[in-house]
Order: sequence, then structure tokens, then C-alpha cells
Amino acid sequence: MLETTLDWKRIAELNQDPALQSAGNAMRWAAESGLKLALASSFSAEDTTLIHLLAQEVQRDSSAAERIHVFYLETGRLHEETLQTLEECRKRYPALRFEGYFPQRESVENLIREQGLFSFYDSIENRKNCCFIRKVEPLKRALEGLDGWITGLRQSQAVTRANLPVFQIDSDHGGILKLSPLSSWQEADVYKYIEENGVPVNPLHSRGYPSIGCAPCTRAVEAGEDVRAGRWWWENPEHKECGLHASGDKS
Repeated sequence: MLETTLDWKRIAELNQDPALQSAGNAMRWAAESGLKLALASSFSAEDTTLIHLLAQEVQRDSSAAERIHVFYLETGRLHEETLQTLEECRKRYPALRFEGYFPQRESVENLIREQGLFSFYDSIENRKNCCFIRKVEPLKRALEGLDGWITGLRQSQAVTRANLPVFQIDSDHGGILKLSPLSSWQEADVYKYIEENGVPVNPLHSRGYPSIGCAPCTRAVEAGEDVRAGRWWWENPEHKECGLHASGDKS
């Protein structure tokens, strides 16, 4: 079915369709919708799972690759292992297009000149400013001209994501679609899919990193800790978003 308008009523209809709560069916819907979409990837286990699902759709219908691509935010502070996973995905899925978005050079230079290399440890305001420069602003450019984007967000990842639906209207980015096919998946579901399908895995996951971001702001977690405990670990849980995924999105 080709989608022409995605207002709140249509989004509600999509979320009420039991078949579309399946990740595979949601990705099939995306491929067949006719919408111009992009899959946002940090090359976490969730994101490489979605890349694999997308590659399957492109294999089934090569025209989907003309409307859907993969993008990543090259913040300048990524782990080497994340970049290695990116290259592994490029080689594994040659039919997919991978696009990198970098922060504005002048903004990064001014940030470092005025506040140093690690100002984000000093206050939430400073951390959010760094996230804005390195991630939020590049994301806005990455989404320009798109009908929507696909994310690897899951409900169980954080208290800020507990009510995450599969389909949303992203009011922070012009009312485009925000699709989270893995919304209801547990971590065990992700790794079961990876094992069964031979999906590339970021080596950081085996070193205790359930969530992956910039190197200075991400640490390994201990047994029993929350999966997001390693992200901005010096802040309270309710602050642990960088601005890419605002709570104002509407389902």
C-alpha cells in the first residue's frame, strides 16, 4: 500500500494493526510504502539487526534501495569498534547505501576552544550542548527531504522509552514518520535474531556495553545494572537522552 498522508489518525490505525507489531512486517511495510526513508544506525545490535532486515527487503525488491538508505552520525568521538562494525556492514550488505553525517567544523572548533574537550562532564547543559553540536544538528541535515526515519529504539531500554509505539509522528522534525520496528523486543530477542541470522555484532557488546554512543560518554555496565546505565553514567536516568529522540513524539 502506497502511503500518501501520515497524520495522527493513520498512525493510530497502523499501531492498532497486530501484524505491523512484528519487526519483519513493519520493515516490509516501510519497503512497500513508497515513502522516502532512512535507517539511523549507531551500529548497536539493534541497528545491525534492522540493517539485516532492510537488506532482506532490498533483496526481495531492489527498488526499495532507491527510497531507503542507512545513515550514521560521525560525531568525531566514536569507538574504533563502531567504525569497524560500519565497515563490516558495508561489505556484508553491498546493496545498501550508507551515508555519514559530520558535525559542523566551526561549531566543534568553537566548542573545544571555549570549553575544552570534556566539558560534557561538568553539567547537563554542557553535555546537551555537545550532543546538539555533534548529533542533533547533523541529524536534522540527515532527515532533510525524508518522509520518515527508522530507529532501533526499544521500550525496555530506558524509562524514557517505556511507552514507545512502533509508529510515531516526529513533531520535532517536521511531522515526519518515526518507525521503531523493534519497539516491543527484549534484549534476548535481538541476540536470538543475530545468532540465527549471522548478523554483524559490534565487539563492544561482548565487553559489557549494551548501549553504544560516543566513547567518552559510554562505559561498560556491571551485572544487574540497567542497560542504559553506561550512557552518561554521571547523570540521573530521567536525563539520559541526547536530544535525538524527544519525548514529544506522537503516536
